[in-house]
Amino acid sequence: MDISNNVYENMHQQNIHLPEPPARLGVYAQAKSYCTDLVSISGCGPAIGGQSFQGRFGETFTVEEGAQLARNCVLNILSVLQAHIEDLNRVKRVVKITVYVASTSQFFDQAKVANGASQLLVDLFGETAGLPSRSAVGVAVLPGNMPVEIDAIFELQELDFPD
Repeated sequence: MDISNNVYENMHQQNIHLPEPPARLGVYAQAKSYCTDLVSISGCGPAIGGQSFQGRFGETFTVEEGAQLARNCVLNILSVLQAHIEDLNRVKRVVKITVYVASTSQFFDQAKVANGASQLLVDLFGETAGLPSRSAVGVAVLPGNMPVEIDAIFELQELDFPD
């Protein structure tokens, strides 16, 4: 697949729409700029448009459903990032994502769930810029009984720190 240098063109071609940034659910910054060209995005879950998801892999969700839920997490991450930097075309590369997968002790496919997140980033930013380093971590529970939560670090072309 040809990837444009314009992430918004790629989103349009793939009929992808960013949701509103999720509400902050605690005492933390949703996005934090540092080192003049890096932005860290706090963990985002898969809820979009008022739809919530609860449960664990190995009980409630399949791997295929998990890949879609991880994709939703990335859409929420990108909406937070866009609100913070205003233009996703400023992303030079996706540095790292950490994917937390709520799962039973008999579920071993956390990496396959995380593939949904990685694939969306590659689809939008291309393999060179979009393929992040990654950890896929199985955990017993996540806040609000979410099945998956992802945080991310992005490198930007240039950065003016917002006030």
